[in-house]
Amino acid sequence: MSDCAFCRIAAGEAPAELIFENEATVAFMDVNPATDGHCLVIPRTHADDVWSLPDADGEAVWRTVRRVASAVREALRPDGLNLFQSNGRAAFQTVFHFHVHVIPRYGDDPIRLPWIPTPGDRNRIAEFARKLRPVL
Repeated sequence: MSDCAFCRIAAGEAPAELIFENEATVAFMDVNPATDGHCLVIPRTHADDVWSLPDADGEAVWRTVRRVASAVREALRPDGLNLFQSNGRAAFQTVFHFHVHVIPRYGDDPIRLPWIPTPGDRNRIAEFARKLRPVL
């Protein structure tokens, strides 16, 4: 898609600090990093989100995510690592080309969970499980 920034990066038509590429995926540094070493992994083929991502491209992306995560651990020695992936505006997606954030975590970084974990209502949890099972 000519209007997609990530498609332009994958095609070599837009600048990016590439760190890895193969026939199916591209990994590059995020220009708005949450922490030092924050990378993105995308499929070369455009897919707006996880729902439109073909299985083969999803498998390729996750292989590259694991490779990049291992490289981050070896080269940057973070205290931890988050993988972050958003679908839709309500879920904080701003670039509508499927991508996975690989975010090195450091003990003193500013990132915090966007929710406060609290025990859920067991009946409500079971209700949603009953809705999901037949579809799966």
